[in-house]
Amino acid sequence: MAIVRPTTEQLEALASRLHMRLTTEEASEYLALMQSSFDAYDLIDELPDEVPPSRYPRAAGQRPTGDMNRYNAWACKTEVKGAAAGPLAGRTVALKDNIALAGVPMMNGASTLEGFVPAYDATVATRLLDAGATIVGKATCEHFCLSGGSHTSDPEPVHNPHRQGYSSGGSSSGSAVLVAAGEVDLAVGGDQGGSVRIPAAWCGIYGLKPTHGLVPYTGIMPIESTLDHAGPMTANVRDNALMLEVMAGADGLDPRQVAPQVDAYTQALGRGADGLRIGILSEGFQLANLDSRVADKVRDAIARFEGLGASVEEVSVPAHSLAGALWSPIGCEGLTMQMMHGNGMGFNWKGQYDVALLDRHAGWREQADALSASLKVCMFVGQYGLERYNGRYYAKAQNIARRARAGYDHALSQYDLLVMPTVPFAAQPHPEPGCSITDYVSRALEMLGNTAAQDITGHPAMTLPCGLVDGLPVGLMLVGRHYAESTIYQAAAAFEASVDWKTL
Repeated sequence: MAIVRPTTEQLEALASRLHMRLTTEEASEYLALMQSSFDAYDLIDELPDEVPPSRYPRAAGQRPTGDMNRYNAWACKTEVKGAAAGPLAGRTVALKDNIALAGVPMMNGASTLEGFVPAYDATVATRLLDAGATIVGKATCEHFCLSGGSHTSDPEPVHNPHRQGYSSGGSSSGSAVLVAAGEVDLAVGGDQGGSVRIPAAWCGIYGLKPTHGLVPYTGIMPIESTLDHAGPMTANVRDNALMLEVMAGADGLDPRQVAPQVDAYTQALGRGADGLRIGILSEGFQLANLDSRVADKVRDAIARFEGLGASVEEVSVPAHSLAGALWSPIGCEGLTMQMMHGNGMGFNWKGQYDVALLDRHAGWREQADALSASLKVCMFVGQYGLERYNGRYYAKAQNIARRARAGYDHALSQYDLLVMPTVPFAAQPHPEPGCSITDYVSRALEMLGNTAAQDITGHPAMTLPCGLVDGLPVGLMLVGRHYAESTIYQAAAAFEASVDWKTL
């Protein structure tokens, strides 16, 4: 059908919002010139959209309650059976609830998106199903994924399976909990500042943020395209490597992917750590909020790598701290433009757009007060940078990000891996209901000191459990060269085979 044409009065008002003044006569003349463009809009409106097909039957499902969802980790339970055979046959998977699964609600942790139902499957969902997996539901995630804590999800906080009332980490909170609790075999998370690795560390599982662009992000609601990553979350290293084999590689729909280099990751698992060169990243142990008990656990684990034949020594990588600082202008201004002003999709990239998501998420403006405080503070920073400084700090930070990547690359030319604590402290209690904005936001963002950097530089990073502090898991993070996930898996598998981390 024909799109609605503006009146001359509406065009005058529109011009005013563009800082222009039109007379009624000028508006009428411009309106006549615009009609041929609007005719093209009519044509687009009449044509069917390009929507990837969904090949596996499923039901919409529903959110379980009570004892069926004791950690609040399920956003929705359903069942989508994949291929009859494949490397993941018989395995159950949960998808973070910002990942599209056709016909199944997707809320992305936010009440403002409640009721949205995607029309197609994300590429990672299709690949998992083609590999024989059964997708059994959507895992709760934090409010538009803007939190490293798990108290920001709508409608309720997600609880750590090791201790009720404690944070599971975020934003892939439910994904980590469901794997750690044994309710699913595998889960997919997303990572823009640590959102795979933080919850994996606090729940005692394995979580990988792959090289930027290795895993297609098609069908996953973005935050900021240069930071967006999706990765596997599993109870052991082999499952993690197997999942990455299934999910990795170009899909032809995601412009984040530039000739991604895939590998047979499971083949690296038996190589051992002997001969690996590991650099202990000094800056990773210099965070102001680093718990000394966590640092000790990680250093003890590093010593175990040395016992397995790896050479280990301290290295300073100033780019680590620089990359962490770059996250604020890139993350805040980028998400404000793409996820919020751009209605969850943004402009200027040749990817698969979810038109229905764009239409639905545009409604956040009518419910803006319901947005989480952690998202609001990022939007306030981003909007101020855009309005007061015209986006120059976003642009400059993206330029400087190449310097940060080069700093990491230089260190990784001397070492196979870098190692540091994933999160500076163990899981903490949820903030009290009705707490101050300061407490709410601080508890959402206080743990990003070591994880945000690799989202800026794009290097792969994996957390593996390496002990307990007060009965709560501690994570050690390995960082590798771009597309060197196999080296990370090689080291992680050697460590996993050498000890039961729960005894450390």
